Amino acid sequence: MGSTLLLRGGIVLDTEPQSRVTEHADVLIENGRIAALGTGLSAPEVLDVSGHIVMPGFVDTHRHTWQAAIGATMADATLGDYLARVLGGYAPRYRPADVRIGNLAGALDALGSGTTTLLDWSQLNATPDHTDAAIQGLCESGIRGVFAYGGAAPASVTPRLTFAYAAMGPEIAGADEGVREWREARELGLPITVHMGGNGRESAAMGLAVLAANDLLGPQTTYIHPNYFSDDELRRIADTGGTASIAPISEAGLHIGYPATGRLRAAGIPTSLSTDSVTSGPGDMFSVMRSAYLLERARPGLEFTTRDVLRMATLEGAQVLGLGDVTGSLRPGKQADLLVLRTDSLGMSALLDPIAAVVLAAGPADIDTVLVGGEIVKRGGRLVRHRIDAVRAELLASARHVAMV
Repeated sequence: MGSTLLLRGGIVLDTEPQSRVTEHADVLIENGRIAALGTGLSAPEVLDVSGHIVMPGFVDTHRHTWQAAIGATMADATLGDYLARVLGGYAPRYRPADVRIGNLAGALDALGSGTTTLLDWSQLNATPDHTDAAIQGLCESGIRGVFAYGGAAPASVTPRLTFAYAAMGPEIAGADEGVREWREARELGLPITVHMGGNGRESAAMGLAVLAANDLLGPQTTYIHPNYFSDDELRRIADTGGTASIAPISEAGLHIGYPATGRLRAAGIPTSLSTDSVTSGPGDMFSVMRSAYLLERARPGLEFTTRDVLRMATLEGAQVLGLGDVTGSLRPGKQADLLVLRTDSLGMSALLDPIAAVVLAAGPADIDTVLVGGEIVKRGGRLVRHRIDAVRAELLASARHVAMV
């Protein structure tokens, strides 16, 4: 593929400044970036996307990517079950090679289902080799990623990979260790991503109070599963520039509190979506969007629309990761991280409201093409950068080792 590519005649869904639809539109890509949106545009290389939906790629702000080999092992489980079996049982058996193939396969699974950017919340850093293997797997996949690591990390590895500090936080690690983590992250200049607010009301209040008492509330902090914070505490997070990541499927399934999606948005907190763990839920953003939408619609008194949830899965996710000027919408100048969706299935054919159709009816099988930085990574419904049969064989071998079968 050349440095210039035109997607011609699509049904274009953008998310900036708000979610909207433009019929019969062209998207011009030059040197990996979106150069223009309009009609009658031209380029040497053209993809005819007439009748197809063109939209920003999804952004997943919290995924334990290494768990690809142990998917669907924690159905019907609680959080305690998950911690005991996944982190206490499977995780210690992971060799660096298992971490690499888990991250590679997990990132490819994300790409195949339309996620072009993800934050990999890494928990398997037992040795430097484990950490190197995790980064290698992400880089091999071609996804745009943020590697969230519990400690100092190099400034960059590839143009598509940046770093964050994966803090255990005062609720899990205790007050002293939580404060130490925060200060280390600030010294390193790294954004913080932390599981806080999902361990019960008393724990949530204690954790936030520890940060407040040590003057550690501030921007570049993403609270994962912040469901038990009070409305006053959410306003305090908003006032200090914090952001949020909601994983509605694992939160409902593992009993981590009712997803606080609408309360977070009402408080003015930038709120994103995540898949969390494929051990207890699907790894695609279509399922996550539907779950977030339906769970919030079931809560009386708060308005929440399909346009809201699409924006959370794209632009707001990018903003939470500090990548709002890089990806998440079709604004010219941003990286060309895009999806092309087929609309010839019976469920997608009418398209009277394309945004509602994407949120409520579309799925990974409808994805024809995925681009990351203007590079085609999926075409004709198939990932094109890797031999998927070889990746799958390596993943299955890892699964047998980890599960001791």
